[in-house]
Amino acid sequence: MTDPLLVLRPWEAPEVTSWRRLPMNAVDRRPGAVSLDGAWRFQLLPEPDAPLADAWSSACVPGVWTMQGTDDLPQYTNVRMPYTEYPPLSPAANPTGVYEREVDVPAEWAGRRIVLQVGAAESVLLVHVDGQPVGISKDSHLAAEFDLTDAVRPGERAVVRLTVVKWSDASHIEDQDHWWHGGITRSVLLYTTDPLHLADVTVRARHSGELTVDCQVRDAGGGALPEGWYVSGDLDGHPIAQDAEFDRANADDERVSDFLGEARLRATVPEVRTWNAELPELYDLSVRLHRANGTVADTFRHRVGFRDVAIVGRDLLVNGERVFIRGVNRHDFHPLTGRTVSYDDMRADLSLLKRFGFNAIRTSHYPNDPSLYDLADELGFYVVDEADIESHDHAHEIADDPRYLNAFVDRVSRMVLRDKNHPSVIIWSLGNESDYGANHDAAAGWVRRHDPTRPLQYEGAAKRGWANPDVASDIACPMYAPIEDCIAHALSGEQTKPLIQCEYSHAMGNSNGTLADHWAAIESTPGLQGGFIWEFWDHGILQRVNDGRPAGRTGAGLYANGVAAPGHRWAYGGDFGERVHDGAFVADGVVFPDRTPKPALHEHREIAAPVRIRCFRHEGLVLANHQHFRGLDWLTAEWELSLADGRTLTAPAELPDLRPGETAAVPLPLELPQDGGEAWLTLRVRTARDEAWAPSGTEVCAPQVRLRAADATPAPAPGLPAVPAVAAAQRPVEVDADGLLVHPLLTAAPALSLWRAPTDNDELGGVALRWRAWGLDALVRKLVSVHRAGGRVTVLAEYAGTAGVIRHGQEFTPVADGIRVAEWAELPEEFDDVARVGSVFETVAGLDLLEWFGQGPWESYPDRSTGAPVGHHALPVDELFTPYLRPQESGGRHGVRRFTLSAPDATGLAVALDEPRQVSVTRYRAEDLTAATHHDELVPRPGCVVHIDAAHRGVGTASCGPDTAPSYLIPAGVHHWSWTLRVL
Repeated sequence: MTDPLLVLRPWEAPEVTSWRRLPMNAVDRRPGAVSLDGAWRFQLLPEPDAPLADAWSSACVPGVWTMQGTDDLPQYTNVRMPYTEYPPLSPAANPTGVYEREVDVPAEWAGRRIVLQVGAAESVLLVHVDGQPVGISKDSHLAAEFDLTDAVRPGERAVVRLTVVKWSDASHIEDQDHWWHGGITRSVLLYTTDPLHLADVTVRARHSGELTVDCQVRDAGGGALPEGWYVSGDLDGHPIAQDAEFDRANADDERVSDFLGEARLRATVPEVRTWNAELPELYDLSVRLHRANGTVADTFRHRVGFRDVAIVGRDLLVNGERVFIRGVNRHDFHPLTGRTVSYDDMRADLSLLKRFGFNAIRTSHYPNDPSLYDLADELGFYVVDEADIESHDHAHEIADDPRYLNAFVDRVSRMVLRDKNHPSVIIWSLGNESDYGANHDAAAGWVRRHDPTRPLQYEGAAKRGWANPDVASDIACPMYAPIEDCIAHALSGEQTKPLIQCEYSHAMGNSNGTLADHWAAIESTPGLQGGFIWEFWDHGILQRVNDGRPAGRTGAGLYANGVAAPGHRWAYGGDFGERVHDGAFVADGVVFPDRTPKPALHEHREIAAPVRIRCFRHEGLVLANHQHFRGLDWLTAEWELSLADGRTLTAPAELPDLRPGETAAVPLPLELPQDGGEAWLTLRVRTARDEAWAPSGTEVCAPQVRLRAADATPAPAPGLPAVPAVAAAQRPVEVDADGLLVHPLLTAAPALSLWRAPTDNDELGGVALRWRAWGLDALVRKLVSVHRAGGRVTVLAEYAGTAGVIRHGQEFTPVADGIRVAEWAELPEEFDDVARVGSVFETVAGLDLLEWFGQGPWESYPDRSTGAPVGHHALPVDELFTPYLRPQESGGRHGVRRFTLSAPDATGLAVALDEPRQVSVTRYRAEDLTAATHHDELVPRPGCVVHIDAAHRGVGTASCGPDTAPSYLIPAGVHHWSWTLRVL
């Protein structure tokens, strides 16, 4: 018999958004529900009309079949649809998953309403019970509910079948920048209510303490509402009265039928504790629906936060305060399960973000799992809640296509109806990268009518003019706008809306350059309020190298510290054999796929520091509270003084009682030694007690000031006294016939280096193409001359590229226990923007510990170094390299003054630099990294590859956004640097 749901062919009907699906509401039915998660019978069909086979396999729900051993594997595209069919059509080859299981319906549910909830299915869901059609739903990221009261019999067993069609008309508006999957991605539940039930509850809690709770009441019995029902409630155990003047159930109002009742609870909370991202105060609200005899028919529970959000002029205000939005874009992602994430996963995500100074999340590009909003309420995040709409490949056509009108309004309205009671949600978003048209305006109109308490944003509308009053965006929310353009707009006198970038500082690979410059401009320019970094995750899927398949849930424990275990790797676009894909563009987050922080997170932490310090003349310090709502009583601190001679002194710090925005002068905590040399003072700020997102003692920030500059003569490494140069006859410098230094600890002599393994920004931004055209990756060295005089050896060489010749000079001078190397390089004007100018050499094996005085301990680069304080640091060489998913330049440390490389017996080499330089020490040559596409292809060298750079180009964000600032580029001309090599 033909399935009536298949006859509809809903996967090719954009006007059909659902059939017999229940209206969305804000009543959370998860508590007390029966979970249907676990193993289901499963078949994967080649297309929706294909017949079922006799044999079934098994699939885990929730979970995507693309990660569970099927032949339909994940596929990554950014803009392009993975097939050529024009909307609303789908390809004939359309994988369709059929899930089936028995469900025992409790006998005690007799006479009650029974509802099936499917948390999310990608992309069309067809529901059958005992072979009978129940309903249809679209929208891959919101729950669908179906009334099964007439389809099942309490006390008996029913067969539930969920059919999920992968490609549909809806796929064209779910064209988001992440992996394509198929399956049921969130939990499946069965729950029951009394026929008389709360159909919806709307909570509005103002920061003044005013609380209103509007209740919609329905009876599923098929008749009119019973007489005498009423609602009651309490807030933190204190009763809330029903508003006698609001009785919509019995009002003479044509909008209210006998089948819908409305009631309102109202209260005013004295001395209310307001909600904000720094102090997310919540109250426990309970609402009860009573029958006429006083018994409780239904209950609603929610944690309420009292807060207001408003736009006044060009400022976004929370509780009347202008707040900075330090945000990040976040997808639902897990390297083993794809789109399915657990509560613990989400809590770990948000806790990590709090520890690194973030206070906002954009749910790119769809409503996230409901638990995320509960966590955002609890932990303190401002949320831009974004509808599941992105039609990137066909944006212009779909924005005004009336066939998609229902889908736009349906997706936006259902998001609002579900999430409207969360204080964390401060802005609604109409979606992402879908151009701008009548469908957006229709959805915006619904939102403004239903919820006038929150602003609305949409980048596609805002790009029609940041100050345009006639578009559906209350916020100017551009993507990747150069900071110079933002400043110019704020100073133009034409700004009328807050400017908060919905995406900026693209975090692909070794990236996030100029983030500190960006925030310096934001904090000093009225009208600029922040933005959302793109993005949180590197979406690398754990893949078995031997068969090329996702590891799935069997991969648990097969990764650590951002690195996949042997025999595995992090897969990106193209690694599953896809012909249409966008490569490593899916790996663009501030954390690795296992949630290990990338170095850029430390940069953000210091930029967002709640406590700042600066020097005040020569007498003391000024300490400032840079929070919006919170004092400093939740913090404790310690002073740390790093001296050039190798000493680190500490002293307890007493943080002053400062309200938000206040400053205080404090004396210097430690007396500076009089023996000269650099001196850096750091304030290590930690949590004073357990926070919901971090235990007591967690470091929150480490602001630093320089108390004294360096002497003209670099300080020696600890334990190595400064000694004068000695006669050549005593300690001669040896060079070979090619003019290359011969040294017992070096396996490759110091040579000129202008090339780095291109970062993702270098490649996609185009600069790497220019470097290759210049021949920087294959320079040919030619010895010009070797001159010996008075113990010194001077070597002149030329390095030929396709665009010109670079002259390079080295002067080797013997000193006690070592050699001083003075170098220069002359870049002709054709080489006006190279990767680096410096020296590279390689050491013998066994020198496995790097100790240095400079910025650290994590990786830093010239345009991303604010988060790396100057001090004395030490790390094993194997931990210096940063394993970005596509191998590239990494592991550098900025501002290094000196370093040692040593063996376990403390032998080794020491290098003192003429001034703070960029240094990297790894196991890989630049050509090793350049040639590899994944880390399993890399073979570590036994010794160390050491780069000392006189200049190093900033990393920028050019993979998607502005390149680094001009001040971080390397000009043509002559560059000088020197360093001293000694033996330990």
